[in-house]
Amino acid sequence: MNRAQPAPAAESGDRRTQLVAAARHLLEAEGRDAVTIRRLGAAVGIRGPSIYKHVPDKAAIEDALTLTGFIEQAEALECVPATFSALARAYRTWALSHPHMHRLLNDRPLDRSALPPGLEDRAGAPLVVACGGDLALARAAWATIKGLVDLEIAARFPPGADIDAAYGAAARAYQGAGAAP
Repeated sequence: MNRAQPAPAAESGDRRTQLVAAARHLLEAEGRDAVTIRRLGAAVGIRGPSIYKHVPDKAAIEDALTLTGFIEQAEALECVPATFSALARAYRTWALSHPHMHRLLNDRPLDRSALPPGLEDRAGAPLVVACGGDLALARAAWATIKGLVDLEIAARFPPGADIDAAYGAAARAYQGAGAAP
């Protein structure tokens, strides 16, 4: 194939899948800063600038990773009881296993237009149920869970701190506010 011609749709789609998989690997192994055009190209055996034949920009790669992350988050939370404790434990387990994905999903503005309709709601629905349908309480509970996870990932708890006790205290606080423990 002449290099000046765009790749056929099927080949471009396969390459896009390879690029997203390579981006996920780089993200999980080294963090968001490792996901560069040059490194993605090297990972799939093409020159960095050739990536633009398969995706419009780096943001498209990050959007694909965000989509994957939200689906995984939804799946992790949908399979546990709708209680603060169970959801916090499930999210904590997922986030500690995927700290860079956790950061990608939470530490930058979210381009909701890049998500399928309903996906963000699906990911948050179990916590809304646990909070008795109170959306404001669910958002506060999410901020608490995310904050605890962020502190744990950053190793900000003092040495010897009982991190499980911190999650337990949060569960008791939210139970007192009307959430299922």
